[in-house]
Amino acid sequence: MLEFENEMLLDVLNGDCLLVAAKGLSIETVVLNLIKVHCDPGNLVLVMGTTDPEEQYYLSELEKEGVTPLPKIISAEVGNNEREALYLGGGVMFISSRILVVDLLKGRVPISSITGIIVLRAHRILESYQEAFALRLYRQGNNSGFINAFSRSPYSFTSGLLKLERIMKTLFVTNLFLWPRFHATVTSTLKKKQPSVIELHVELTPAMNEIQTAALDLVHFCTKEIKRINPVLETEEITVENAISKSFYKQLQLQLDPVWHQLSAKTKQLVADLKILRAVLTNLTQSDCVRLHSFLMSLRTKEYTTRNSGWMILDSAETLFVKAKSRLFDSKLNLDPEWNPKWETLNEALKEIQNVNSANDGPKNVLILVESKSTVKQLKEYFIVGPKEMLLHSYYKLFGSDGLKKETNSITEEDEENSENFDAVTLTQSVDIENDCNSTFTECKEDLDSTKQPIIMIQQFKKDGDGLSLPKTLRELKPCAVIMYDVDISSIREIEIYQCSEVEKQIQVYFLIYGGSVEEQAYLTSLRKEKQAFEALIKEKAVIVVEDIKAGGGLARESCKLEQISTRKGGNPESKPTPKIIVDMREFRSELPGLIHKRGIDVEPVTLQIGDYILSPDMCVERKSISDLIGSLNSGRLYTQALAMTRFYAKPILLIEFDENKPFILLGRYYLSSDMSSSDIRAKLQLLTLHFPKLRLVWSPSPFASAQLFHELKEGREEPSAAVASSVGLEVGTSEDEKFEKYNIGIVDFVRKLPGVNSKNIRSLLEKGKSLNHLITLTQSELEDILGNSLNAELLFNALHKTSKPATDGSSSSNFRARGRGRGIGRRRRQETT
Repeated sequence: MLEFENEMLLDVLNGDCLLVAAKGLSIETVVLNLIKVHCDPGNLVLVMGTTDPEEQYYLSELEKEGVTPLPKIISAEVGNNEREALYLGGGVMFISSRILVVDLLKGRVPISSITGIIVLRAHRILESYQEAFALRLYRQGNNSGFINAFSRSPYSFTSGLLKLERIMKTLFVTNLFLWPRFHATVTSTLKKKQPSVIELHVELTPAMNEIQTAALDLVHFCTKEIKRINPVLETEEITVENAISKSFYKQLQLQLDPVWHQLSAKTKQLVADLKILRAVLTNLTQSDCVRLHSFLMSLRTKEYTTRNSGWMILDSAETLFVKAKSRLFDSKLNLDPEWNPKWETLNEALKEIQNVNSANDGPKNVLILVESKSTVKQLKEYFIVGPKEMLLHSYYKLFGSDGLKKETNSITEEDEENSENFDAVTLTQSVDIENDCNSTFTECKEDLDSTKQPIIMIQQFKKDGDGLSLPKTLRELKPCAVIMYDVDISSIREIEIYQCSEVEKQIQVYFLIYGGSVEEQAYLTSLRKEKQAFEALIKEKAVIVVEDIKAGGGLARESCKLEQISTRKGGNPESKPTPKIIVDMREFRSELPGLIHKRGIDVEPVTLQIGDYILSPDMCVERKSISDLIGSLNSGRLYTQALAMTRFYAKPILLIEFDENKPFILLGRYYLSSDMSSSDIRAKLQLLTLHFPKLRLVWSPSPFASAQLFHELKEGREEPSAAVASSVGLEVGTSEDEKFEKYNIGIVDFVRKLPGVNSKNIRSLLEKGKSLNHLITLTQSELEDILGNSLNAELLFNALHKTSKPATDGSSSSNFRARGRGRGIGRRRRQETT
């Protein structure tokens, strides 16, 4: 381990902490050694927030070092009993937060025996409801174990009000360790052995320069319009400089979400247009002239022209389209696509690498790093057939021209398919770098081996989304040179760490970047924002105060408002059991179960056939978000769910839950799909209530309000049974539809509504009762034999044989008349008066 990595490890070993590092710094090395320390059957350490590639990386590295026992991966494929045995066996375990929450609630995990929990991507904890719930359950039952959280996204901690403090409270950590790139230890460590960096500033062609200028003018127009028509908004961050960075739109969306429903349609379109214009700038620097022209032509449709915010009619837009087309044709309008300037610079770099290393023994492997898969494919085609043939093939493929196609030697479909199936290209000794069309490249089928002939590998910064792909490739390929075809902060630092930790020979790094371009500006902006984020965190760390849960004697749940003490028996208090709600397993993807538990109500996870939450034996709740509601209404699934709830529960409830940052109404098309309007939703909901009069609709503005609502609804009610709730709607080997398919569905609904009939006895009544006429002839004792309960038999017998009389005061009948015949009665009374 490097010096700064050792210090990081010592920091986290001291107790509960959050460690925030700069992008590219080797947190994985610290986590690997932290796991290695706890790989012992006497410990039980749980790791949350890992991806599949990360888990495989940690396992393979620990296996190479001979560590036993190796960590175990607990997934949905591992059965309940097997998981319980694994917990008791100890060691380190990679586990999903949803499984951990369920096992903690079910008591399968020995909470008091947990040594600690490691949390990766800690900046997401406020949105990762299951992880936050798992940490709360853990800290409630264990005061001695540690919590170590890691993150490499400093900007995420500064984007909201007191966000750092809220994250630390949710993580239950008291210590904050900050490791920016300018940290003294990091700087001194990486200076000891640095790669040789050669910056190659590539000039944009005149046409590319004009396209970039025009696009930036359009971005300026959009940002200026947003500020003009929204003077109340905080728009300091809405600038041209920020608009060309990757993270701008995510941060802008977070800022606008709470007031999105109050923004005009033009403002929303301006935000969408900013994304499109950034895509234009990205295609300008990363793609070729053919694909850029194709992208711009896709915007010149009648639909988008009428929908855009107005930039399409500006002179800069015309310049954009004209100059993009001019890169494809010469002055005589013959097809002559303009080459990407970086290609020539890439050739020069490869030639220099070959010349410098021709006299040296050993491997001469070269790694070319790019950002996107499309660039990987582009460079493969470029190396195989050359730039001219590649561009012609792309043009004919996108725009078509059968006559011209025959005159060109374009890539065949077989060649194209083969080029997508490999990442390593073998560079033979007969290659002439300067003559692109004659360059010979063959597919490298075998595993990477530095003893074989040199290899040129083209790879994304994060291959298939794996953040550890670059360090693994560097160790396997052992390149003598790395060409940064695109720019990425994390990759630059990963190369620095690789040079400093594993390689004695100095690596040549060629840094290709368009000078004075948006590519260079976006890179510099990202560096500046990271530096500013760390400076803000350093200042906040000096004043932040986070309560030490351990020092306070543990984490207490909020006192339940429901009455839990009975003083009826002569003043002797009698404790009541803690209130309980049965929750469907699938609901643990949401925030609501954790909030319910926080309010002092026990949550029991069960696989429910009907409903999402069971509050009492007769009260069932189906929770729907707005998007779920629309989808269920369109598909008819909500009708089926409502039918099932009304059949089995006396008090079915449909909970419609809004996002707390969104409006508490069905407003316009913001929540709706493009083929529906708000009136359609209201009409379908009205139709639903007409079909199911027992169904109650409850509107909730947020999960917090839903938890409070459940709390109040449970007051004074009987506690539900998990065994009964899980069996409702499903018998052994029989689905709900199969159970009653031989009965008339109308008769089933009618019988279910009779007094004394419930989900337990309806099947017996349907089988032993021959008909409705037959039921009337049965005595109360015979009904008791069928229903299995004397009280239910009495209720059903009285309903069938006793005549119900209206109330003597006439209140109920008058109410009925007022609701049903108010207008007619009013007219009759006016006639009698006259």
